[in-house]
Amino acid sequence: MNAFVLNRHGRMVFPSNIMPELDFSTMETLEQLDSVIRRDFETKAPSGTEILERVRTGAYETRYDLMRDLALNLFWANRFSITMYDKRPTRWADVPRNRTDVFLPVLQPWEDGEAKVTGVEEAFPGLPARWNEGCEDRIFDILFDVFANRRHHATTLPAVKPTVAEFLEQPGNLTFRLPRYDPDFPVYDYTDILDVSEDVPELEALHRWAMVLHNQYPWERSKVELAEAGDLRDDDYVVAFHPRDKEVRAFLRRLRAGAEPQHVAGPRESRPPVRPYPELDVRRRFSVQPRIEALAAVHGDQVCSNDDLIRNTAYNWSPMSADEIASKTGIEQREYSSLPLEELALRAAESALDKAGRQPEEIGGVLVCTCTSSRLIPSLATYLCGQLGMHQVYAAYDIIAACAGMPYGVADAVRMLQEVERPVLVVCVEKFSDKIGNIRTSRMIFGDGAAALVVGPAADGTDGDIEFMKTYASGPASEVNSILWPNPEFDNNITVFGPQVKALAGRYLAQMIDELGKLPAPEGRDGSLMDAIDLIVPHQANKTMVIQLAERAGLTADQLYFNIERVGNTSSASIPLAIHDAVRDGVITEPLRVFAPGFGAGAVAGYAVMRVDPAVVAVQRPGEQGTGAAQPDMPAQPERAPASEEMQTAFG
Repeated sequence: MNAFVLNRHGRMVFPSNIMPELDFSTMETLEQLDSVIRRDFETKAPSGTEILERVRTGAYETRYDLMRDLALNLFWANRFSITMYDKRPTRWADVPRNRTDVFLPVLQPWEDGEAKVTGVEEAFPGLPARWNEGCEDRIFDILFDVFANRRHHATTLPAVKPTVAEFLEQPGNLTFRLPRYDPDFPVYDYTDILDVSEDVPELEALHRWAMVLHNQYPWERSKVELAEAGDLRDDDYVVAFHPRDKEVRAFLRRLRAGAEPQHVAGPRESRPPVRPYPELDVRRRFSVQPRIEALAAVHGDQVCSNDDLIRNTAYNWSPMSADEIASKTGIEQREYSSLPLEELALRAAESALDKAGRQPEEIGGVLVCTCTSSRLIPSLATYLCGQLGMHQVYAAYDIIAACAGMPYGVADAVRMLQEVERPVLVVCVEKFSDKIGNIRTSRMIFGDGAAALVVGPAADGTDGDIEFMKTYASGPASEVNSILWPNPEFDNNITVFGPQVKALAGRYLAQMIDELGKLPAPEGRDGSLMDAIDLIVPHQANKTMVIQLAERAGLTADQLYFNIERVGNTSSASIPLAIHDAVRDGVITEPLRVFAPGFGAGAVAGYAVMRVDPAVVAVQRPGEQGTGAAQPDMPAQPERAPASEEMQTAFG
C-alpha cells in the first residue's frame, strides 16, 4: 500500500512519488521491465545531448525549466540502479568474486560530458528565476553537484549487471573507482526528505527530487573515475550492486531460468443483448415498499489540495499546475482518511443505525459496496456484522460494482427486503489514498469516504421512497478494463484510462436519460419521468467530464449537484456522500425526487429514482468526524489484539 504521510509541517507527502519502487513480483521478462522503464523514466527525460542543444538554442525560459530537465535526466540515468539495486562501495580486495547476487556495472565514458556540464553551468546564472531565486539556487547546487560529476554514458546501461566473475572476463571493462570511501559521507535522511517545505509547490517537489538523487551517490563524487578491471588495486573502492529486495532477486532468477510468460486469449467482440432489459418500477413490481430510514456519511479527515498534489509531483509526471488540475477535473481538493477502510465503514454504519433508531438485532441484511477493500475473508460485510454485534442476519456480502455501487446496493436491498421484510443496511465505502502510488490521473481524481443507508419497509398502505431502479454491466473489453486495480503494468496501483471511461459514461448516461424520457411522469402529471426529476445527483466521477456528457445528453449543468470539487471521486460512496452534502449545504431542504446515476469501472452502471427527505439524513458538520488527528509520520492504524494473543487463538 502507498499511504500518504504527514510531515512535521502538517503537509501531506506521498513517498512513492519521489522514491521510485517497482513491483518486480509482477514481471517475468526484460521486455516487461523495459516497457515500464520507458514509460516511467525515458519518455519524459531528455538526454544530456538534448539538454545541451536546448541550452545552445536558448530553449530554456527560466532556471526551473533547466533544473527540471536535469532532474529528469538524472532519474533516467539511475533508472535501473534506483529501482533494482543497492549501491555499496566496497574495497576491491573484499568484493566476492564468485557470488551470483553481487554485480559490477560496466560503464562507458560520457560522450561530450565536459561540454554538457559546462553548457549547463554557464547557462543557469543567465536565466531568470521562475519564482524564488534563492531557493532555486539551493536546489540547483544539489542537482548540479550530481550532474557535473557524472562520468558514464547512460544510454547503454543494461538492467541486468554482470556478476563480478563476468565483469572480470573482460580486463578492459570499465567501472567506478573511488580512491577512498567515507561511510559517514552526508546523505539526506528519510525524514529530511519528507520535511522539505518550500512556499512554491513546484519547488518543494523539485527539492525532494534533488535530495533523492543526491543519495544515489553517497561518496565524494569529484574523486570518482572510471577504471579498467585489470587496473583495480586491492585498496581501491568499487561500487558493488546488490539486489535491493527479495522480489528483485526472484526476478533475476526468473530471467536466468528463461521463464516464459503465460499468454491469455484476447476478448471476443461484444454484442448487445437480444432485447433491452426493462427498468424496475418498484411500486408495481414489489409488495414490500422500500423506505429510506436513514443516510449517514463519514468524510475523510485529511484534505489533499491541488497544491498538495503539485508539492508531490512525481518524477514521471508531465508538468501541470494546480489550476490546470481544477480545470481538467473540476476538483480543487480531495479528502483522504487516516482511518482504515474497515473503520470508515463501521462509523458510517453506526451513524446510520443511530439516525434510523434501529438496533443491530433488527437488521435483516448487510451489504457493503466497495472496490477498494483488500479484505477477502471475512468479507467486509460479515466483518461489520461481527463488529456491530449482529448475531445473525439473513445475508451479508460485498458488492464490487465500483462507481455504480450505490445503485447496485440499493437494488439488492430492495430485492432482499421482499424476502426478509426487515431493514437492510447498505454501506458504501472507499479508501483510494493508499492504492494510487504515483499514477497522476488517479491521484488527481480519487478520495476517501463512506456513507450508509438503512432501507426498511414502508408502513402498509404508504408509498416507498425508491420508485425506479435499474442496473447495467459490460461493454467492449476496452471499457470493461478502463479502470484497473491491481494493475501489474503500473506497479499494482489503480490506473484510469480516460478515453475509455468517458466512452462508457457517455453511453450509459445517454441510455438512462433516454429510458427515463420514455416513462410517464408519476402521480398523473404531464410529461415524462425525466421531466419530474427535481435534482440529479450523479456519480462524482470528473465534474468537467460529467457536465460535458450531461449537456450532450440534453441536460443543463444547473440540473446537477456536485460536491466533487471538495471531496474528490469516492466511487461507490460518491452518490450518497453528495446527497448528504446537498442536505448539509441547504440544497435539499424538503423532500425531492432525485435521479442518481452511477457508472464506472468494469463498465457497470445503474440508477435509482428516489425520494430524498432531508429529515432522514444524519448531517455531519465539517470537523465532526471525530477521527482524531493523524500522527505526523503515518496514518492511524486500527487497534488490534497483540500478535501473541492472535497467534494463540489461531493455533490453540
